[in-house]
Amino acid sequence: MTRSIFAAAVVAALMSSAPAMAQKLPDGTTVQERADTAKLNAEQLAKADAETARYQQSVSQYEQQKAAIAEQTAAAQAKYADETAAYEAEKARVAAMAAEERQKWEADVAACKAGDTSRCAKPQPKE
Repeated sequence: MTRSIFAAAVVAALMSSAPAMAQKLPDGTTVQERADTAKLNAEQLAKADAETARYQQSVSQYEQQKAAIAEQTAAAQAKYADETAAYEAEKARVAAMAAEERQKWEADVAACKAGDTSRCAKPQPKE
């Protein structure tokens, strides 16, 4: 007898669970609507996570490109500075050499005019 009462209770519980699925919850939704909403929310979250991952990858690539460009720019500027310094040093060396040669030439001209013929320029051959 207890067995038949228990079986009847199980059958009654199963029969009452179907209407419970359709029964509205206090917020006005059904269990099925909540399950569907949870499924849609999970799908949307997966899409958002994938989009976020793609965005983060794009940002990472951009930052890597930016760093590479900054490194190239720094190297180019350093090379330019080195080349400019070398050019300026050569220019100063040539200017100093030209000034020294001019002073020697002016001293030779002054000595030649003063009568020191050993310091006079040799006449240019006529062609």
